[in-house]
Amino acid sequence: MWKTLRSLPRTVWLIGLISFVNDSASEMLYPLMPLYLTSVLMAGPRALGIVEGIAEATSSIFKLVSGVIVDRTKRSKPWIVIGYLLAGIGRPLIALASSWTWVLLIRFTDRLGKGLRSSPRDVLLAESVPTDQRGITFGLHRSMDNAGAVVGPLLAALLLSLNVPLRDIFLWAVIPGVITVVLALCLKEPAREASVIPKKFTWSMEGLPPQLRRYIFVVGLFALGNSSDMFLLLRARDAGVPQEQIPLLWAAISLITTIFGTPLSALSDRFSRKYFILIAWLAFAFFYMAMSLPNISIWTICLLFGIYGLFKAATEGVEKALVADMAPLGMAGTAFGWFNLISGVMLFPASFIFGWIYESHSPTYAFLFSGSCALCALALLATWVFRANAPNQTA
Repeated sequence: MWKTLRSLPRTVWLIGLISFVNDSASEMLYPLMPLYLTSVLMAGPRALGIVEGIAEATSSIFKLVSGVIVDRTKRSKPWIVIGYLLAGIGRPLIALASSWTWVLLIRFTDRLGKGLRSSPRDVLLAESVPTDQRGITFGLHRSMDNAGAVVGPLLAALLLSLNVPLRDIFLWAVIPGVITVVLALCLKEPAREASVIPKKFTWSMEGLPPQLRRYIFVVGLFALGNSSDMFLLLRARDAGVPQEQIPLLWAAISLITTIFGTPLSALSDRFSRKYFILIAWLAFAFFYMAMSLPNISIWTICLLFGIYGLFKAATEGVEKALVADMAPLGMAGTAFGWFNLISGVMLFPASFIFGWIYESHSPTYAFLFSGSCALCALALLATWVFRANAPNQTA
């Protein structure tokens, strides 16, 4: 694995570095959002669900748009630069928000940037390496991304321990925002093969193979139970985890994902990716079912969050590598666009429903709902997408 890592092209490492810096800023703020909305702006779980749901749905729609544009223009870099620029502008503005509706508008801008850059970035990664290195490439990217998610919460915890106001912490995000844009300007486009693509884009997934369509559909069902991670942090706080330790808990999840993301994704280059995803989805269902238990202890929360970190490590890179495997030549952008659209747009109903159940009924029913969606998606993945007569996807 180490020899393969060293042989990966400069573009892969540069994209990883960009994600590391960007997520250091993003994840410094992410675990503070529930605290900021509830303690500063006096908004409840329902408002949190609306903010995160709309923000992520917006991101998902533009992931499809940018993916289709990349297939037709054969240019990824401009959209990556614009995406990071919008995020760098949007995040610090949260410090100036006077209500949760203003936070919604700012998060919309931030997620618009994510939508514009994500699919072009995934295409650039997929086209920069041979097919037998896709797993380790996407795994490395996710590991470096999650390494930033370790640094960010640690910075947040440090600033909180120094009694820095929440609003001021959001302002610090402007510095890494500038750095990511400068690094993105250094990216180079790879040489791309000429290919035949549909003359006109349609909303029917025209040109995508049936198995990929089934996979995207099931991913959407799974995403319906995968609401915003902010609810996990809210649940941890409700269970008694001190406010200053919330960022540390989130950093621990990211550390686990950073350590195991690359080796697990690299293994999927040698073995079947489908087994990684099936096992990981089963772990996710167990995690949410266990989080539904009333009177859950802080130590149990910590153990379960470790399982959640392993779930993320085993899926974040492998799921995208599988999309690249199934995508027809010249349609990688469209394939990633649809995958990102469906998996992300479902976060709006997922977060809205979860937040409504959490606030109107109880956390127990909310987590049971998510766990049930995951089990249904797991059954369809095993019996419908990965059925016996479907091609075996291993690389």
